[in-house]
Amino acid sequence: MSVSLQNKKPYLHLVWLGLSVLILTVLYLFYNTRGNLAFALNLRVSRLPVFALVGLATAVATVVFQTIAKNNILSPNIIGLDSLYSLFQTLIIFFFGSGHLLGRSSQLNFIISTVLMVVASFGLFYIFFKLYPGRIFLLLMTGLIFGTLMRNLIVFFQALIDPNEFQTILSRTLVSFNTVDSSLIWLSLVIVAPIVIYLFFHSHTLDVLHLGDVYAKGLGVYVDREYFYLFILVSILTAVSTALVGPITFLGFLGANLAYRIMPSYHHTWLFLTASFITVLLLLASQFIVEHLLPVRTSIGVVIELIGGIYFLYLIIKERKQVSWWIWTMSAKLLVKKLSYRM
Repeated sequence: MSVSLQNKKPYLHLVWLGLSVLILTVLYLFYNTRGNLAFALNLRVSRLPVFALVGLATAVATVVFQTIAKNNILSPNIIGLDSLYSLFQTLIIFFFGSGHLLGRSSQLNFIISTVLMVVASFGLFYIFFKLYPGRIFLLLMTGLIFGTLMRNLIVFFQALIDPNEFQTILSRTLVSFNTVDSSLIWLSLVIVAPIVIYLFFHSHTLDVLHLGDVYAKGLGVYVDREYFYLFILVSILTAVSTALVGPITFLGFLGANLAYRIMPSYHHTWLFLTASFITVLLLLASQFIVEHLLPVRTSIGVVIELIGGIYFLYLIIKERKQVSWWIWTMSAKLLVKKLSYRM
């Protein structure tokens, strides 16, 4: 790490992010209450704990996942958990209808969805870490293929489903912070809080893993075992946040990637906090845009995916320009050297 990076104070960035979250929270709570302050506050305040919980779980999970994958562009969604959740919701409506207990009971639906995603992840990770230890890339590609397969199955079943039930499927598979059961918030908190606390106290191991597998093994870290445990914890955090509000594709990617760019430190404690502030900020801003700035009502997930998609394209174009500039520079140097040799 460079000297200039070490001299910067990470907590100053957190202070600015915290102030930004506070200002946007106040703006979101009190802006345009339409003459009914009590009703507006009651509705908007109820969303804040969900913003905080989902933002924290998604941010921490993505930072850990990117450390394991050694790639700041990937997110846990690549292993297909969001597609598995959407497929499960579609199959419930297809086979049983929205009037079935699985469709009516949000608690039962949440528990089964979470368990299904965690068990599927555990099976995938266990098989790969037993048969192909150390081959993280193969694991990610398999998850990507399964995710694509499940998305195709979703389209197939939705084409056959009763048109009267289609709106129910959309409400289940699109992100929504409007109708989250308070009991599910407490249940999610009981699951998420111990994992996040453990990862914060375990951040020194993540710092070592960030240096690379060779350095980590040299410092006494059992890399494959750590990866397996961390993958399971990431899956639980992702499963809980997905089952609570629905799949949000780019939220974790935006929070984690921007945290690496904003925070002048690669210590995971700072990265966790920074990414969490950014994800909560994005959720507040997206909800504000949906409620007050867009002419039509849409899902908060649409806004986040639009922002994430634009940012992702920006990174690709920027990386391509850097690669093109490097190739052009090297070609020019080789040409000059060749000409000077001929002269």
